[in-house]
Amino acid sequence: MLLAAFFLWFFRDPERFITTLPGAVVSPGDGKITDISPVTVKEKTLQRISIFLSVFDVHVNRSPIAGVIRDVHYQKGKFLNAMGANSAEENEQNIVTVEGDGRTVIFKQIAGLIARRIVFNFKEGDQVARGQRVGLIKFGSRVDVLFDRDAVIHVKLGERVKGGQSVLALLPIQEPVAPLVHESSNSREKIEREAH
Repeated sequence: MLLAAFFLWFFRDPERFITTLPGAVVSPGDGKITDISPVTVKEKTLQRISIFLSVFDVHVNRSPIAGVIRDVHYQKGKFLNAMGANSAEENEQNIVTVEGDGRTVIFKQIAGLIARRIVFNFKEGDQVARGQRVGLIKFGSRVDVLFDRDAVIHVKLGERVKGGQSVLALLPIQEPVAPLVHESSNSREKIEREAH
């Protein structure tokens, strides 16, 4: 009975208020901010925010932005302590790339010392909403979010955040570029005739 109650508590999934703030990158999970630093991914420098999820945190994961899933890559690896610096590269993890509003955001579901199972319910090409439930990591873990360095960071080290609700950063909105219209000579002659 106690074990059943523990599992019900552990896999709890509370409703969250999802911001509609343009450019907002929300936390993919509940936990504590353990790292804010630049990292190099495929020769490009990105901003990374790492969040540690203890066994006492909600373990449902949510999409940091709205958009289309461009890539899902599952990487086999170790089960080091998720608080350690090496866990971001060496641990077993699921790497998801989401593209939306002209921006690309990567988030990682990283297994930990106890966590041994990562669940992700979407595939490449699927649409996701900001803060939408996308999966979970069982029994203590870590989530990383990587995005362009022109974003304004809204959290600090040691701060506790809530998945889908806490705004990690704001990305500047990129206005769509209007297509160039090439005016033909016939069009110019017509405009000139109408002007006289």
